[in-house]
Amino acid sequence: MSTIVVGYVVTAEGDAAWNWAVEHARLTGSRIVAVASSSPDPDVSSEAVVSQLEEALTTAGVDGEVVHFIGTSGAPDSILDNAQRHDADLIVIGQRRRSPVGKIMLGSTSQRVLLEADCPVVAVKAPR
Repeated sequence: MSTIVVGYVVTAEGDAAWNWAVEHARLTGSRIVAVASSSPDPDVSSEAVVSQLEEALTTAGVDGEVVHFIGTSGAPDSILDNAQRHDADLIVIGQRRRSPVGKIMLGSTSQRVLLEADCPVVAVKAPR
């Protein structure tokens, strides 16, 4: 069974990456490992985010697990470490829309994952 690692943060881009990964997993019979970061909303606990994603996997009928990114190593390290640990076939990340000047440089998380991943990476934009 192939494995998809998806980086998730509570944003429109995170939701777009999550939805793409879940649909792809359903179509291919892949397993998901979601690397969830804390919500920017202080009223939403990390446990609530993890619980919501676990429930979404069950509802979609997709095998997988949700790991909560905690620590000082950074989101890119957590995504890349989980991809290596789970022998991922694919990584899915959300990508913000950028201005022409912003397009010169990707965000640090996206850039590190794209440059350092040992497997293909899909960068998904949120719908407009």
